[in-house]
Amino acid sequence: MKATHWWQNTAVYQIYPKSFNDTHGKGTGDLRGITEKLDYLKSLSAGALWLTPVYPSPMVDNGYDISDYCGIHPDFGTLADMEELIAEAKKRGMRIVMDLVYNHTSDEHPWFLESKKSRTNAKSDWYIWRDAKEDGSAPTNWRGIFGGSAWTYSEERGQYYLHTFAEAQPDLNWENPEVREALFAAANFWLAKGVGGFRIDAITYIKKPAVFTDGEPDAADGMTSVHDMTANTPGILDFLHEFRARVFDGHDIFTVGEANGVTPEELPLWVGENGVFSMLFEFSHVLVPYEGGECWHKAQPWPLTKLKRALTASQHATAKEGWFPIYFENHDRARSVDYFFPKGADKKLADKKLAAKALAAVLFTLRGTPFIYEGEELGMTNVAWDSIDAYDDISSHGQYALALEDGFSKEEALGFVHFNSRDNARTPMQWTAEKHAGFTSGTPWLPVNENYRTLNAAAEEKDTDSVLHFYRHLAKLRETIPALLDGVYEELLEENEQIYAFSRTLGKARIKTAVNFSTEDAALPAGFLRGTRLAGSYADAPTTSLRPLEAVIYEEEIQ
Repeated sequence: MKATHWWQNTAVYQIYPKSFNDTHGKGTGDLRGITEKLDYLKSLSAGALWLTPVYPSPMVDNGYDISDYCGIHPDFGTLADMEELIAEAKKRGMRIVMDLVYNHTSDEHPWFLESKKSRTNAKSDWYIWRDAKEDGSAPTNWRGIFGGSAWTYSEERGQYYLHTFAEAQPDLNWENPEVREALFAAANFWLAKGVGGFRIDAITYIKKPAVFTDGEPDAADGMTSVHDMTANTPGILDFLHEFRARVFDGHDIFTVGEANGVTPEELPLWVGENGVFSMLFEFSHVLVPYEGGECWHKAQPWPLTKLKRALTASQHATAKEGWFPIYFENHDRARSVDYFFPKGADKKLADKKLAAKALAAVLFTLRGTPFIYEGEELGMTNVAWDSIDAYDDISSHGQYALALEDGFSKEEALGFVHFNSRDNARTPMQWTAEKHAGFTSGTPWLPVNENYRTLNAAAEEKDTDSVLHFYRHLAKLRETIPALLDGVYEELLEENEQIYAFSRTLGKARIKTAVNFSTEDAALPAGFLRGTRLAGSYADAPTTSLRPLEAVIYEEEIQ
């Protein structure tokens, strides 16, 4: 698929509005705060800004529990503020991308409040309701993504409702055409406002199996993951093709689905002209420490070849049909410089600045659209708070409890949270060395990472060797070198456990990227790097080996 669409020729910057920039002093970011930083975002060559949910919500799951799909939460501002942001972004050649959470709503959404009243009301089957087992227990032994049973009993209705995620996030019943109609109408509301696309949350869970049965227990709690029982159920693509026809087709937008459970081999069914979405987030490369589900205390050391195989599989799967959204961070993942480094069994501490540049080199030179998560361009790092009570993230509490149930100590369980918690990516954006990192004049909703005094945007603006400047340089390379858009991908040094290397070839131009993921020198084959060095994470060029965490990008002419 040739890069002919606007969203293929740009970068996407993901914003977590609650933590981005606060202009009202309440300790939470707002829409005007985003508008205030548009020129900074433009400097990263970002042509699209993806906002995590800003709709009205009780905020049990930080906005992913929506109570009104067509409004704006007062903490973020007003609908007029959103319209201003859309207009100001457009002036700069940037588009706003909304997050659609269509697997579930908040339990305070008017639809659910009506549905739970009785088994006969107009919205009685807008959600997934089931009777208890004969002993009064939950209909199945499914464990929710955030821990605990995926079923909650409603006294008012006398039945259990299914929630793939938190108790406050009841799953919608996509089998009901009225539900689909209401969801399509909400998406079209935002298209009419001028948004440039949608990221669709947890979309692989919308189709449920025809018969609900217990699964084989996979932990000491006697439960099985709801993901294993419901993700990517056959028939889901029928729903999604209807979604595309009713909303996406005929608009100059892009769509990207969050598709945990879709394999690289299945990607052609989901993306491209004959698929559903423009792009699809799949998880194989960010789940390299895990086998059989993301249970935090079951993470294992991993070889670099596992990561390389995952990325290469996605490149090959979308080579002719579809397009790949390249990412290493988002609001649901830990900071990449800590998650991927030190790699596997390599126990040496990694230089976080070099680690950030190493991942950036891969991010901007693979085939696809690079997605930058807020603060990633600064090399922001994980936090390690000393108590589980300090964590806001609902999944962190669930995974902490699950580790305790499986016999780990409180210290060990907290260590798993330190490594994986979504709060790692949700600490406030580090703008300056001033109080609260220049994020707010009030008390931030989540503590600022303590390293903000030295790691912040203002400091990196002044340092030409900073991660921020490296990102800007790579973004410009991608804009100006055709091979980085349309070049054919080929993995090099496939069996090497230190170096990830690949080329992008278009005509007689070949771009070669080589990244040392280890904290030791990594030997290169003789004559491996030829031509002009376009970028490097060290000041000077390598010779016969790559230094620890070194990343280089070369351009050569094929004779």
